[in-house]
Amino acid sequence: QVQLVESGGGLVQPGGSLRLSCAVSGSIFSMRAMGWYRQTPGNQRELVAAITSGGDTNYADSVKGRFTISRDNAKNTLWLQMNSLKPEDTAVYYCNVKLRLRGGIWDYDYWGQGTQVTVST
Repeated sequence: QVQLVESGGGLVQPGGSLRLSCAVSGSIFSMRAMGWYRQTPGNQRELVAAITSGGDTNYADSVKGRFTISRDNAKNTLWLQMNSLKPEDTAVYYCNVKLRLRGGIWDYDYWGQGTQVTVST
């Protein structure tokens, strides 16, 4: 049983900042890559940022220089610092982790419940 609990979404004005958090709990053997995705109505979920267990990062072009992804492997926590937010960043943001359960031999993807981010005046 794995749980991903996201927090930190909300309403912010253009140019503002938000920090999303994702706490992962359960019978976890190891966590591989983690990432943040976002989705708007009628559109597919898209990758915003990803980070490997070793700390290598990858960002969507639209957020480079504005968003920073980070993780704490000891605390099983993922963050997304979002600065200089724009109205087009408005979406539901989802945490994703690829992990292996204790006693398991395969890695599986798990998703958070999503948190709404709205950038508007």
